[in-house]
Amino acid sequence: MSIHLMVVAAYLPDDVVTQGQKLALMKICDSADDETRLSKPGLRRLRAWVGVTEKRCITIVTELVAKGLIERVEVGKAGRRAVYRVFPMGVPAIPSNDELDARFTMADSAPKNPRKARTGVARAAPSAPGMTHEDIDARALAAGEGVREAGFHEWNPDEAEGRVPPVEPTGSHPWNPVGSTGGTPSFPSSSSVLPSPLPPAAGAAGEPAPAGCQRHPVPAANCRACGTNPRAGRAARERDKAEAERQAQEEWLRSYQEELARAKRVAQERPQDVAAARLAARQAAREGRERARHGEPPPGKNS
Repeated sequence: MSIHLMVVAAYLPDDVVTQGQKLALMKICDSADDETRLSKPGLRRLRAWVGVTEKRCITIVTELVAKGLIERVEVGKAGRRAVYRVFPMGVPAIPSNDELDARFTMADSAPKNPRKARTGVARAAPSAPGMTHEDIDARALAAGEGVREAGFHEWNPDEAEGRVPPVEPTGSHPWNPVGSTGGTPSFPSSSSVLPSPLPPAAGAAGEPAPAGCQRHPVPAANCRACGTNPRAGRAARERDKAEAERQAQEEWLRSYQEELARAKRVAQERPQDVAAARLAARQAAREGRERARHGEPPPGKNS
């Protein structure tokens, strides 16, 4: 266990190693010898230290070897750990406080995304400050464009004080056909007819029900949406017919199941009658085969 090597690995800058690489290097340094700098961390403990998968852990070790921070001395095999040498090119020094301050100052002043940083480009100062409305009015006043003073005016300079004339507007009639006959003009009322629903007791009182569909502003003779057209009527009749057939089948199945249950109950209550019926059926079948063998007609039929 080498505390010195582990502290050196912990102070490596971010542009040299990533966080995962630094954790793996610290574990390898933790298992290294102070004199020989040889380490046998083991893949299981190295993976647990870094907190990654086995494949990613092997990749991180390969990256550390490529950067020259560790060196493979012996390749690991089944039952034998791999041996690494930490810092084969030499052990770096632990940075001082001044060096750390300079590193952090440079990191804070660096762009957040170096790929999008505009390096080597000096930004020019604006040629003139942004213009406000007062600057625009002052320029128009100097050019003589009809502006008497700078700034926003407090009145309408193009019209008199009374902007709305007291007379009726041009093109409007002087009276209201559905309201009062003077004052403010208004638009004529709508000519549409809203639907009038039939009262609940209209049929009981003997009043004739209106023909057609009553769900529209103007009652229609037939309506596809309401089901009063021939196609909708045929579809409704087909649905009623299918429903009636389904109910008939359910009724027949129910009666058949009841008949089976009744026959089963009778067979359980009177087994001697069932045995006699079976014997009679076998005897009738035997007699029928004998008659057919001798060419005789079955009973109940003329020859």
